[in-house]
Amino acid sequence: MPGVRIGQILAMGLPGEMRVVEDVPTHFADLVVANAPRSIGLSGGDTARRCYERLAARPFDWSDIEVFFSDERFVPPEHAESNEGMARAVLLDAVHPKVIHSMYWPGPIEAAADAYHALVRDSPPIDLLHLGLGPDGHTASLFPGSPGLAVDDRFVVATESAQHPHTRLTFTLPAIARSPLVVVTVSGAEKRDALARIRAGEDLPAARISAKRVLWLADEAAAG
Repeated sequence: MPGVRIGQILAMGLPGEMRVVEDVPTHFADLVVANAPRSIGLSGGDTARRCYERLAARPFDWSDIEVFFSDERFVPPEHAESNEGMARAVLLDAVHPKVIHSMYWPGPIEAAADAYHALVRDSPPIDLLHLGLGPDGHTASLFPGSPGLAVDDRFVVATESAQHPHTRLTFTLPAIARSPLVVVTVSGAEKRDALARIRAGEDLPAARISAKRVLWLADEAAAG
C-alpha cells in the first residue's frame, strides 16, 4: 500500500493490526477515501488535526455522511479546546457533511451524555471510528484509572481527570466495539513509550480497544 515504509508488522500486544507508515495523516486520508464510509467518528488532538487537514484536500463526496465524535471537552464548539470546533475549522465547514452530531449542548453534562448515548444506541454502527493515543495510554477520554473503563451498559458517559482540563463526554469501550473499523493514529516520539507499553502487554486504556477490525497507523518516530 502506498506510503507504508515498513509494511504491516506483527502487532504483538496491540489489539488489531499495525502499519508503520511514512506519513500518518496522508495514510489516514487515503484510508477514509478508500473505505467511503457512510458515517465517521472523529477525535481530537494534534494528530487528528493534521489527519483532517489532509482529508479536507481529498476529492470526496461528504453529502451523505453522518459525523459523530468519540469524545469532547464539555465546551461549546467555538471554544479553542473543542474537538468539534477543531474539526469544523479544518474539515467539516468546507466539506458539508449530511449531518454533524454535536456532543456538546448547553445544559447539564449528564443530560448531554444521556442524549448522545441514546443517539449512538439508536443509530447504525459508525462505519469508521477514528481514535488517537495519549502519552499516558488514553484513548478517546478514557484515561488510566477512569471509572468509564468499567462501563459495559452505556455507549457514552461523562468523565473527568485531574491530569486533564475540563469535564468531558466520551465513548465507552462498548461504543468503540460497535464500529466495524476502528483506526488509531499515532504520530511522534512522545507517543513511543505508550505504544511500546501496549505492545508489551500493559493494560493501558488503549490496549482495551476492541472492534471487528482495529488498524493502528504509526510513524517511525512513534513505532520505534
